[in-house]
Amino acid sequence: MSAEWLYEAGIAEERAILVSDGAILSARVEWGEGLRPGLVAEVRLAKRHAGTRRGVVRFDDGAEALIDQLARETTEGARLMVRVMRAAIAEKGRAKLPVVRPAPGEAPRPAPTLREEIEATGATVRVLPATSKAFAANGWDELIEQAQTGEIAFPGGAVIVTPTPAMTLIDIDGALPPLKLALAAVDAIADAMHRMDIGGNVGIDFPTLADKKDRQQVDKALADALIDWTGERTGMNGFGFVQLVSRLERPSLIARMARHPAGAAARVLLRQAERVEEPGALLLTANPRVLHALQPAWEAELARRTGRTVQRKADPTLALHSAFAQAVPA
Repeated sequence: MSAEWLYEAGIAEERAILVSDGAILSARVEWGEGLRPGLVAEVRLAKRHAGTRRGVVRFDDGAEALIDQLARETTEGARLMVRVMRAAIAEKGRAKLPVVRPAPGEAPRPAPTLREEIEATGATVRVLPATSKAFAANGWDELIEQAQTGEIAFPGGAVIVTPTPAMTLIDIDGALPPLKLALAAVDAIADAMHRMDIGGNVGIDFPTLADKKDRQQVDKALADALIDWTGERTGMNGFGFVQLVSRLERPSLIARMARHPAGAAARVLLRQAERVEEPGALLLTANPRVLHALQPAWEAELARRTGRTVQRKADPTLALHSAFAQAVPA
């Protein structure tokens, strides 16, 4: 079966998966951020860094972004048209600002939706209703669990994916001999790059391999597994470390879950609530942090889509990802 994109326009979230033979090959999620790649707007140059072509621009709503490739004659306070190249990337305690570049002559336009982005590549996207079970049938729930925990099991071990301010780190855990463990992890790592939408700077900490031939064997296996991945890769050093670098446009699934766990859990809960089949009001039971992250507009949209009354129940004993929705007498 050839691969196809499946798409859901969820509440506070767009999601799409590329599937083939009942498995997810790639996944994308968007949370409706205002400054997303493809947005073109007029801004004011708030600051220009002396002696460089870089600076900071301010949008009319007050949002700021980093800019490079400024023309020499552009001075602070000037108005200019820009295109967003990278969305904001959340980190602990702060966020990396979006990145824009000058777009002279272009007309203002909003960022494309996730569906439009995928269709722009020439791919066909099948739009699914909220009641569809196609995402679940292809492994969506398992994918979200892996994104929440950062742990992806493979025969003989697991890879642990951790987003950090500098890079996404991938560690390998298992009881196999070092070379066998490294080789066994290669396919899981390559799959994770696509399934978790990981880009930017990635560091892989393989088991230390003293023999250069063993390191070269792992390098070749990784190159073969990443045959359809676009970016640059270093060879394994004597400590088992490999670095991957690719274009970074948006947060990965794992980064979203790690930086905004309550908000991510709230979106999972909303998706679950849309699929409750039994009649009655919808009761959302969750940790108080999840309910706090559940914005009133999202809850109102859930009520509108389902035609039901929505109730909340806080349970501080529940883990963030253990929220659930059920039907109760109205």
